[in-house]
Amino acid sequence: MKKVIGVYRNQNMHWVGDGFPVKNLFSYDRLGQAISPFLLLDYAAPYHFDPTTIQHGVGSHPHRGFETVTIAYQGEVTHKDSGGGGGTIHAGDVQWMTAGAGVVHEEFHSPDFAKHGGLFEMVQLWVNLPAKDKMITPRYQALTTVDIPRIEMDEGAGHIRIIAGEFGEHQGPAHTFSPVNVWDGELKAGYETTLHVPAGHNALLVVLSGELIVNGTQKVLDSSIVIFARDDDPAIQLQAYQDTKFLLLTGEPLNEPIQGYGPFVMNTKEEIIQAFQDFNNGKFGEIPDTAE
Repeated sequence: MKKVIGVYRNQNMHWVGDGFPVKNLFSYDRLGQAISPFLLLDYAAPYHFDPTTIQHGVGSHPHRGFETVTIAYQGEVTHKDSGGGGGTIHAGDVQWMTAGAGVVHEEFHSPDFAKHGGLFEMVQLWVNLPAKDKMITPRYQALTTVDIPRIEMDEGAGHIRIIAGEFGEHQGPAHTFSPVNVWDGELKAGYETTLHVPAGHNALLVVLSGELIVNGTQKVLDSSIVIFARDDDPAIQLQAYQDTKFLLLTGEPLNEPIQGYGPFVMNTKEEIIQAFQDFNNGKFGEIPDTAE
């Protein structure tokens, strides 16, 4: 089975804007090339919001050089950007936004969710772009729950949703710029499964909730990540002690320099400086008032 080389847990919550109470489970500034092409993952664990007429979320902010992937489990987010993208992400949906050369973006709780309140639970993943694609025209992929293949495990043990990449004969709907798998799974208590990942990929297991034993020996609690060796053994065994919600992320490493500052991730310090200059000069555009 694939060798475990690190387990990290973070139970500390911080606010992103006033609408997203998140735990940062990994980031490139700590783990660098070991997680390439992935950069960062924030988990908004289930949090109850009371009904309100106040708009909660994150106002206008820029991105350049990577992609943001928002996976909605509970609650709704309404978003719009300077590229003309916009809409509402419902539970089960995924928003895959390619910032590329630069986009200005905002995201708030949907008016309907704010009005009624309830539990809010989401993941935001940052995926790096290869150097040759960092200045590509921004775009947006709206992946609804019906677009995402869902494979049921035997005996009702759980399921895997294929957001990006391949799982057996199933293909995820997301277009990616480098080979990437994003598998969203649930495994019920008392069951086990073995997943096979591509050789040569960096592989990360993100345990959002529950409790697992990995490869028969490694106990992993909620709000944790497991990093595996980039070896030739494809097998990762999971045994659930509790009902467990997880993501398995694999990707071919880019093997390129990572230089990031705030909402920009490029390859050199000079490119970061240029990103700030371009943003300050209005080259990222503005969010249109007419977008939904």
